[in-house]
Amino acid sequence: MTPRSSRLRPLTACVPGSKSITTRALLLAAAANGTSTLWAPLISHDTLTFKKAVGSLGARVENSPGDQFWDVTGTGRGPAGTARVWCADAGTAARFLPPFSAAGVGTFTFDGSEQLRARPLSPLLKAMTELGADVETAVPGRLPLTVHARGLQGGELRVDSSMSSQFLSGLLMAAPLMRHPVRADLRGSVSRPYLDMTLSLMRRFGADVEEPESGVIEVRPGGYQPTALVVEPDASTASYVFAAAAATGHRVTVPGLCGSSIQGDLRFVEALREMGAKVEITDCAVTVTGTGSLRGGFDLEMGDISDTFMTLAAVAPLADAPLTIRGVRHARFKESDRIAAVAQNLRACGIRVDETEDSVTVRPGRPRAARIACRRDHRIAMAFSVLGLAARVPLTLDDPHCVTKTFPGFHREMARLFPDYTVPERR
Repeated sequence: MTPRSSRLRPLTACVPGSKSITTRALLLAAAANGTSTLWAPLISHDTLTFKKAVGSLGARVENSPGDQFWDVTGTGRGPAGTARVWCADAGTAARFLPPFSAAGVGTFTFDGSEQLRARPLSPLLKAMTELGADVETAVPGRLPLTVHARGLQGGELRVDSSMSSQFLSGLLMAAPLMRHPVRADLRGSVSRPYLDMTLSLMRRFGADVEEPESGVIEVRPGGYQPTALVVEPDASTASYVFAAAAATGHRVTVPGLCGSSIQGDLRFVEALREMGAKVEITDCAVTVTGTGSLRGGFDLEMGDISDTFMTLAAVAPLADAPLTIRGVRHARFKESDRIAAVAQNLRACGIRVDETEDSVTVRPGRPRAARIACRRDHRIAMAFSVLGLAARVPLTLDDPHCVTKTFPGFHREMARLFPDYTVPERR
């Protein structure tokens, strides 16, 4: 991989808004007492599903022309009445909205796709029950579920967050709507940066949140106040253009991301720096420049930024030595078993991979043409698209359109940035 002078011309990537911020802000705005404005929200399958869901729970969401911003008028409390909420494939909807509904009064039924029905909810439902919720399920710990809501008491919050931090985030966001203060121990939770994002946005919407000791959070009743919020570009999504730059010798800038970002996944660029890329972080943008080679021969702990581990694993075959990614066991419980999906697809490309329960080691090698099994997982599709570009090998995605979950324009944007990128067709 030798950079050409033409490749080092600055490229500016158009990365859409953060899904994590958009969905959290939608919920908090729906609970606020007044109208909030969300600027530059992510427009994707998941966020549109979430937007429709909060509307069915009583919030009013109005679009500006071109969806430049959304005005969200909240109820000032939990929802009331009766609603059936379709979550489609959106795990955030299934994990954030039931606690919110339980803080209201009424009967609320949640269901989703077969993929979402297969994802576990037991830790969330157990914690909700301990806080006073009445939850009915057809299959224990799975969708569909019905919440017979009469408010939540509050108190000590105990939830197993070893599979996903979203269980705890959903409960924390409902805490200001409960009758009594909530105390939660975040120590031992996976993906702490996502919990920090949740707490930061709760404070932005006026919640009374304190951390009296490290890892222990106290939330007092009082609800939320409306605010205006600009949604940052999605750092997880930016990982694909950054990795592509590092692996092809390009220079790519994502404006709107900065060192003060509330998104933990921005730390992905530090992994690229360790692999040899040049990284620049300013107050208004992040730039990654490929230097002509990728280094391996070390271990990386990526548990806190596990949504980006597939991106790094996909370009790891191009490094000069093996690369081990650790601490990502909880990635097995996402849209797919992501450790298994990465290993399966790299092996299909002729790459040697060693897999454990919580890690993957990728050996250097020259990838060969292969059919990539996306498993309806947007991040698998995008990660292996980067490998196909960087290795200049035809990789056929069995489901190229699954990227619409978070980045509908992914293939077009990659082709705009990188002339060698071929927009895949479904086969």
